[in-house]
Amino acid sequence: MKKAIGVFDSGVGGLTVTRELIAQLPNEDIVYFGDTARVPYGIKSKETVIRFTIENILFLLKQNVKLICVACNTASSCALPVLKKNFRVPLVGVISPGAREAVYATRNKRIGVIGTKGTIKSRTYETEIRQLDPEIKITAVACPLFVPLVEEGWLEGGVVEEVARRYLEPLKKAKVDTLILGCTHYPLLKPIIRRIMGKEVTLIDSAKQVAIEVKKILDQEGLLNKNGRPQHRFYVSDNPEWFSGLAKRFLGRPVKNIKKVNNV
Repeated sequence: MKKAIGVFDSGVGGLTVTRELIAQLPNEDIVYFGDTARVPYGIKSKETVIRFTIENILFLLKQNVKLICVACNTASSCALPVLKKNFRVPLVGVISPGAREAVYATRNKRIGVIGTKGTIKSRTYETEIRQLDPEIKITAVACPLFVPLVEEGWLEGGVVEEVARRYLEPLKKAKVDTLILGCTHYPLLKPIIRRIMGKEVTLIDSAKQVAIEVKKILDQEGLLNKNGRPQHRFYVSDNPEWFSGLAKRFLGRPVKNIKKVNNV
């Protein structure tokens, strides 16, 4: 039995990463777990996020996975540095790939980061960026209302525009030329963010970079599937109907046969 790529997120946002994995690795089986019973992670303590992340990894390991993609920015920033020392399975987060791409893209050495309160408070993006280039100036802003707006399907309109303008104002003042979308929900707001920030600002969606990194690791380890009919399985810890309703928006196609699991 061939092994799958495991992906987990606190909810549906990680489906933007899954979408890229499917596009770039079309022969791979994927097992996705959304911890919908405990979403959101962005407001939880670091200790709680680490505990949830360990439980999610253990669940995916039971599903015969060969690599795990931590598609949650909060879990990547809070838990990944600790957990990489304790698990033998390759773990890929969303922070490092996005930070590397931003450092590569910036021309004026001014990078902006937007994310949940947990991600911004952890300062993990800043640490990663400064390790690559200590001269870069970073402006980080928490945007807690973006996630509920996306999940309500409010991607355009006056309310969204007003919220986005308020959040993005410090980044415009800082004259950033590169902006990291540090939450897997935010790519769905790209049109409005691009309109407010201006076309000259490069938006970094780490989902694409994550898929590239996963492909590279699997290739190096000799674990790439060259052919076959891929299976994509979806699990949630609560409310599969809610997940199903949002999944199409994030994944770009309907998701069926979502299984609810208890006691992750």
